[in-house]
Formats: sequence, structure tokens, C-alpha cells
Amino acid sequence: MLLPSWTALLLMSMLPLLAWCAEDYYKLLGLDRDASDRDIKKAYRRLSKQYHPDKNPGDQSAADRFVLIAEAYDALSNEETRRIYDQYGHEGLKQHKQGGRAQAHDPFDLFSRFFGGSGHFGHGHHQGKRQGPEKRGAMALPLRDFYNGADRDFEIEKQVVCSACEGSGSKDGTVDTCSACGGRGMTIQRHNIAPGIFQQVQMQCGACGGKGKTIRHPCPVCHGQRVVRETEKYTLHVERGIPRGTEVRFEQEADEHPDWEAGDLIIEVQEAEPHLEEHSDDPLARTDGTFFRRRGRDLFWREVLSLREAWMGDWTRNITHLDGHVVKLHRPRGQVVQPGMVEVIEGEGMPVWHRHSNGPGHELEFGKLHIEYVVVLPDQMESGMEKEFWAVWEKWRAKKGVDLQKEFGRPDPADAPTRDEL
Repeated sequence: MLLPSWTALLLMSMLPLLAWCAEDYYKLLGLDRDASDRDIKKAYRRLSKQYHPDKNPGDQSAADRFVLIAEAYDALSNEETRRIYDQYGHEGLKQHKQGGRAQAHDPFDLFSRFFGGSGHFGHGHHQGKRQGPEKRGAMALPLRDFYNGADRDFEIEKQVVCSACEGSGSKDGTVDTCSACGGRGMTIQRHNIAPGIFQQVQMQCGACGGKGKTIRHPCPVCHGQRVVRETEKYTLHVERGIPRGTEVRFEQEADEHPDWEAGDLIIEVQEAEPHLEEHSDDPLARTDGTFFRRRGRDLFWREVLSLREAWMGDWTRNITHLDGHVVKLHRPRGQVVQPGMVEVIEGEGMPVWHRHSNGPGHELEFGKLHIEYVVVLPDQMESGMEKEFWAVWEKWRAKKGVDLQKEFGRPDPADAPTRDEL
């Protein structure tokens, strides 16, 4: 006779442990068990957008996650259900719901309360719902980020639906229909413009400001405005080789309002002015990449040579590229480099970006690297150097058969080309 009672007692003692077999709501939201109401709401805002089915089409695991996140918020945002969950876990909530004392919420309805609109992302989902304005910004990145690709975090301040009142504007969630306009937001006023002649004018209701609703106890956070200003974090994904001025669109991440679907946040990717970053912890920031210039898919570099190097050759240069690999420049002894000469190296330019074919497995193409050679001449020549240089020059002139005009030191017109070769 004692076994059933012991069994019941044992089951009751194990109830909290059995309840945690399902995924812990706090861990699901990335929170500690002493998280504040504000922390819970912020976690829901972030995760519900991340796993929303409209942002993860065809991904059933994301859709399931979205539903679980809504369940977790439902349980932890209510003082009574949170207390039950903390004490008895999922099984306690299940019994609470079976007793008819709790009502499950549609995850999309919950989402719409937080972000406005209809609970869905994407344009054209719900005809007739007003679309909010776009929000624009810009981010300047160094050329090496365009070459290598990067993920850059940034923050932006924007208008969001108040999480304290879930966009109602009311401290207790109670919103009344305006008694002055009957919820229409407009009133009819009658004006006597002449004896026996009246004019009716429709005007915005002054009692509710055209909203059709009134609030007795305004939310202490948003002061009845239903929205607040907050700073949100985003990550900008920069693909390799994207053009300057590319616009990256964050769908429905512009200013929010309970009465409209948020517009898109658009970030224009710009190239930052190059500068020496001597104290940067990033080794690539200290490469020669500071001196590269870009034009489309090609890169341009200016290499400076001394007169001896340009005239006699026998030199080597190592250029550290934007991703850290080395491009070697070399001239053997006796090979002359003319001032202003441009050397073109295939495959050492920018990665060639294609809007629809830069996914995994795509073989990258690269543009060209243009090396322009600049020859630095001495400021002046000493008399001994001048005699030696002149002797060498006379020897070379005699060998080549070049006759100079005495007045200008230029080749004689008789030996010059008879027509413009260009």
C-alpha cells in the first residue's frame, strides 16, 4: 500500500528534473536565470529577427527555432508563468496551460507587436499595409577589405517599437477608443457661413491626434509615443572585389512603428582614404597595400628607381600585396627601365566580382596590376661625375650613331622619324 504513495512522491520530486529535458528557455534566449525583463525583451528582439522564416526560406530548423523563441518569451515575460517555469520547468507550464490559466500566442502576432506590420518580412507580403521609409548610411573601408572580403560590425541609432509596452503606449496595455471621434480619428465640424447656409468640415480629432485611441496611463518608457530611440548592432558582409559604392540592403531594418512595416536599411560601401597605420595590431594594415590604387578590376602601383637601377638594372623589389603575398619585381644587369614605363602583371589585380556567381566553389578571377616606374635623378652632378658620365655617353652615342644638335642636345632632325609613329 505504501508503494503508490512513494511512487507519487518520487515522481513529484523528479518533476523539475524531467521538465528540463526540453531545451532550457534561458539558454535558448542566451540569458542568465536572473535576467531582467528588459534583457528578455532585447534577446527576443534580436533572435526573432535572426530566425524569422521569411529570412530563412526553406529552413525548417530556423522556423522551429522561431516558434521556440516565441514560446520562451511568452513564458519568461509574464511574472506568473516565469515563476512556475523557474520552479517546475516545462511540465509545470504544461499543467498551467491545461488548467486554462494561460493562453498561447501566435508567434507572428507576437513578432508584429514588437516590430509593427503584420509579423512578416519582405515586400508585398501584405497588401495595404503601409511601408515605412528607407534609412541610409555609409561605411568607409580600406582597400584591403575590398580585396580580401570582410565582416565589419557597426552600430546605428534608429526608432524601434517600445518593448516595455509592446507598442501600445500604455503602461498597463489598456488602450481605449476615443470618445470624441468614436475611434475614427476624424471629427465633423459644422460652420455657419451665411444665414441658413452651413458647411461641414472634416478635421483631425484634437482629443486623440487622429489616432482614434486614447491612453489613460502612458508607458513610463516611451511616454505614450509607442516608439523609442535605440542603438542596434549589425554586421556588414563585404564580398571580395565588390565595386566602390555598392549598396548592401538589410531588409526591414529601418525605423520601426506599430502602424507600418519597417523599410530597408541601406548601407553604401565606400573606400576609405589610405593612410599609414603604423600602430595597428592587424599585420595586413602595415603592408604596402596602403599605396595601391584601384580602378575597376585593376590595381596600380608606382615603383621608384634610382638612376643607377634604371640604367644598369641588377635590382629586385618585393611588394607585399593586399592579402600578404609577395609580388617580385626584377631586372637583370644591363636591362634599362625607361622613366614612365608601365609593366603589366596579369592576375595580380582585384578579384573580379560577379553579383550572382561569387558563392562557394566559384573560381575567382583577378584583374591586372600596373607598375609605373619613376626614375629619380640626382639633384646635381659633381665635376668628376660629370666627366665620367659624359665619357660613357659619348661612347654610347658613337655606338648607336646618334648625332645631337649642339643648341638643344636633341637628336638631329635628319635622323628623326619622318612621320609621327603614334
